[in-house]
Amino acid sequence: MAMVCLSDFEAYAKKYLPKIAWDFFAAGADECSTRDENILAYKRIHFRPRMLRDVSVMDTRTKLLGTEISFPVGIAPTGFHQLAWPDGEKSTARAANAMNTCYIASTYSTCTLEEISAAAPGGFRWFQLYIHRNRAVSQQLVQRAEALGFQGLVLTADLPYTGKRRDDVRNGFRLPPHMKLKNLEGAFEGDDCSEYGLPPNSLDPSVTWNDIYWLQSLTRLPIIIKGILTKEDAELAVRHGAQGIIVSNHGGRQLDGGPATIDALIEVVEAVQGRIEVYLDGGIRKGSDVLKALALGAKCVFIGRPALWGLAYKGEEGLQDVLKILHDEFRLSMALAGCASVSEIGRHLVQFSKL
Repeated sequence: MAMVCLSDFEAYAKKYLPKIAWDFFAAGADECSTRDENILAYKRIHFRPRMLRDVSVMDTRTKLLGTEISFPVGIAPTGFHQLAWPDGEKSTARAANAMNTCYIASTYSTCTLEEISAAAPGGFRWFQLYIHRNRAVSQQLVQRAEALGFQGLVLTADLPYTGKRRDDVRNGFRLPPHMKLKNLEGAFEGDDCSEYGLPPNSLDPSVTWNDIYWLQSLTRLPIIIKGILTKEDAELAVRHGAQGIIVSNHGGRQLDGGPATIDALIEVVEAVQGRIEVYLDGGIRKGSDVLKALALGAKCVFIGRPALWGLAYKGEEGLQDVLKILHDEFRLSMALAGCASVSEIGRHLVQFSKL
């Protein structure tokens, strides 16, 4: 079948992935209200397109903390890529590099940071960090990532405990025996590992804003905080020296009943006032969604589940296809809305439907 849009890849992944893997990737917390709202919220935003604007030459490039990417869509950190494709995160790194965009590698990768680096030397990568109770483990990860040339550190702030994902509980989800959380091998020897491949309660729920200073003492990498949904926390992120924020609700996998990320984006952008860069993940399914997010103040968006669907379809090639479709749709949406370059995208471009 011809893969025309991202939902084609979703249908393929649902059909061909083992049920336990599909359910893990698709899962939201509790009733999945926030997961679904992430997508539905875009339908309430309408364009105010401008005409006769000379869109004969289009420029989709932008910069993340000074590094140029080909278009404002990167790959969000998600775990366990080998559940989708045997080469796992190595394929993800290669696809991102081929499309000249940013890949945020997860702490919970099924390939090591070293393998990810070697798969796409010179690729633009950030490293996503969970802080564990064993702080030495987290410290070593940060220092390994910096030594390997990762260019940013993304601290996930919204996971002091794992949200209740009902299908994973029902399925008794566990990583298959041949898969490991490669970056954490040997870190928790002798401990009984739970469904996600780690000992129960290994994450540190006592993390606070002051731990940003601890991370700054370990690395020269810029710190981006992922999981911010309110103006209060956006303000605190700026005050504590973060250089970026990813407006994220963890794909609706943590607190069910929180806002859609595109709705939270407006509040965060207003609070930040351009002092640091603001990005978004959650619910991006079309190039026009990217345009809406940029119009509301995001510098770039990141895709999670669609990247996994691309891997499930054809590995590196499938993920490149997903990115190419988003790139083409984004460029077309820009042109039809009257924007020849990313710098012309602004709040004037969108309005919210009146209920």
